[in-house]
Parts: sequence; structure tokens; C-alpha cells
Amino acid sequence: MQIDQTTAAIITGGASGLGQATCALLRAHGVKVSLFDRDPRGAEIAQQHGALFCEADVTDPHSITKALQKARAAHGPERVLVNCAGIVVGKRTVSKKRDSDLWQAHDLDTFSRVIAINLTGTFLMSTQCALAMAQLEPVTKDGGRGVIINTASIAAEDGQMGQTAYAASKGGVVGMTLPMARDLAPYGIRVVSIMPGLFETPMMASISDEVRSNLEATIPFPSRLGDPADYALMVKSIIDNDMLNGTSIRLDGALRMQPR
Repeated sequence: MQIDQTTAAIITGGASGLGQATCALLRAHGVKVSLFDRDPRGAEIAQQHGALFCEADVTDPHSITKALQKARAAHGPERVLVNCAGIVVGKRTVSKKRDSDLWQAHDLDTFSRVIAINLTGTFLMSTQCALAMAQLEPVTKDGGRGVIINTASIAAEDGQMGQTAYAASKGGVVGMTLPMARDLAPYGIRVVSIMPGLFETPMMASISDEVRSNLEATIPFPSRLGDPADYALMVKSIIDNDMLNGTSIRLDGALRMQPR
């Protein structure tokens, strides 16, 4: 599907990291971008890129509806959805409190929160955008109407210790990619997920130079943390290539995570 100044796109989690880089690239191609984020500071990011900011909580259907109404009023119906909203939480299934004989199990509240944002939020945004895309006129010779791009993680396949909740949420994203693509195929809507490895995002900002070097050494090639611009390029490639559908693509420099 070709994109230009007539194309409308929505990016969740667009106020930073992967979402912000995707916004910058799509805006460079003239796309009308709406950034969905809970962080009000996203308004400044959107302004920097000439995008529209819509405050939204992807776990709340009412919040999503309001944000979609605002985006569509400004840009028209979306042809592209990029789901980047997500959180990372590290907690083991069972653990022993430091300097104590007390043991504890992974709490349900934390697990549920990660699932709600990373998996349920992706599902809610995808279903609501697909509903709108299905009613649009085709824009490709094959009858294509739109594309949904989800953000999974290599943790879906080789999650480390402490990533039970995160890996479960991202594994769910990978698991629903193919059946969702099959559901939406009759309407010309493609669904593809990206599985990033170790990327230079705000989540990595607090690590030391030593830890960074150690992490980079585990990545075969290129031996560096991924640049959010690398993710954005993959998004653009998926949009451009109509045969990419129903699959999850690792974007990790051949990294295979070890247990620890």
C-alpha cells in the first residue's frame, strides 16, 4: 500500500521510543499521523513532528473511542495502525525477599496490568480500527484497505527470567496475528507483528555503560542496540509490501536471549 499526504495513520505509545521514530518517518512521507498516548507530554512531541496528539488509555474502550473520534475528525479514517503502547515489568514467578526467609508468588495485579496494556490494548485498538478500515474503499489493485502493525517482542519466543508476564503478553500478540489476518483478509486488511530485540528506548536509558556494552556484545550483527529508526523502517516496509501479512518478524540482529 502506498502512503502519501492523503493517508491517515494512528500510532499508540507514540510519545517516545519506537512510536515517536515511526511518527517521524511517516510524517516525512506526508502521512497524517495521530499519536495516542497517556502521557500529556505527547502533545509536545506531536507538535514537533506536525502530528495530532490524542490522549488515550489503550485499556479503556471509552478513552479509545474519544481518541478515535478526535483523530478521524481531523484526519479522516485511518488506513494504518501501529500499536507501540506497552510496558515492561520484571518479576519472577516465585521469589524470596532479600534478607528474609519469606517467599512470595508473582502477584496477579502486576500480571494483569501487563496483559491489559500490552495484549488487551493491542486487541482493542486493532478491532476498532479494523472496523473502520473494513468500510473504506480499496486503495490497492488487490483490494487492500489498510494495515495493522503490532509490536510484540523476541521475549515471545525466548523470554528471560523475570519476564513471565511480559513474555505472556507478547506471546499473545504473536499468537493473534495470523488468525486476525485471516479474519480480516476478506476486507483487504493486513496484520503483521514486529518482534524487536534490544532497542535504544527510554526503558534502556537508566542502564550503565558497562551493562550496555555487555548487552551489545550478545548481539551477533550489528553488535549494537537497535535504533528506533530501524523499527520505523520495518513499519514502512510492511506498509509498502502487500504480501507481508499474518506473520511476526524478528528485528534483533540475530540475537537469541539466554535465560538470564
